[in-house]
Amino acid sequence: MTVLVCSDLDRTLIYSTAAFALEGPDETMPRLLCVEFYQGAPLSYMTEASARTLEALATASTFVPATTRTPEQYRRVHLLEKPPPYAVCANGGHILVDGDEDPDWAAAVRSRIADGCAPLTDVQQHLARNGGDFVLKRRTASDLFAYTVVDRAALPSGWVEDLTGWCAERGWRTSLQGRKVYCLPAGLTKAAAAREVARRAGASTMIAAGDALLDAELLEAADLSIRPAHGELHDTGWTAPATAVTAARGVAAGEEIAHWLLARAAAPQIFTDRSPGR
Repeated sequence: MTVLVCSDLDRTLIYSTAAFALEGPDETMPRLLCVEFYQGAPLSYMTEASARTLEALATASTFVPATTRTPEQYRRVHLLEKPPPYAVCANGGHILVDGDEDPDWAAAVRSRIADGCAPLTDVQQHLARNGGDFVLKRRTASDLFAYTVVDRAALPSGWVEDLTGWCAERGWRTSLQGRKVYCLPAGLTKAAAAREVARRAGASTMIAAGDALLDAELLEAADLSIRPAHGELHDTGWTAPATAVTAARGVAAGEEIAHWLLARAAAPQIFTDRSPGR
């Protein structure tokens, strides 16, 4: 049985220093490994135990990072000694095969979302008109979606909710992840890209992990899935019958998720019982 393992990256497997959520005396802290540098400075980490577990997971399954990052942002992250054969980037807008973008998939995605939602320029203009000092940056990603970096402490009450309603009327959706507010076409999903990768890899079973509302469809599409006890899904109380929840938070949850994924990928007979705790 070929098992496909699709996992979100940020705040699921890898963590910035702001998201560590480490507690206890210094001598009990786990050893950390930096897996991403940006402009020469360390940016993202996982525990060393997580890194060892992911190497084993890549041997036991077809491991697929599935991220909202653009391909350029994804390529900064070094999870494994040998890069995974597939990666899903831009929330499903790109499939990377041995590091290269599949142009046919990207073209098909753009064609599909163009028919079902308002153009990206409308969203950009709305964000520009309805910002304020709390908006630190505005960006677009792969010419597919927009996001803003905000000061969470200064974020006006109801601003995200108002934006969510405006976007929903135009076939878009929003997600608040850390300091970033994403606006994406509703048809741009990791789940669709994961199904395509599963088809190409000949996988009969899928396991998934993620922490944000943008990961919900991926978790629901999987035979078994897990989310951390933090992040957008946790804050909204999101649950699903085949989705487990970690006991830990922060970077320790990332380690727990890696071990959980490996245990199930290495024992495919568990899929005869879809209970998430098994």
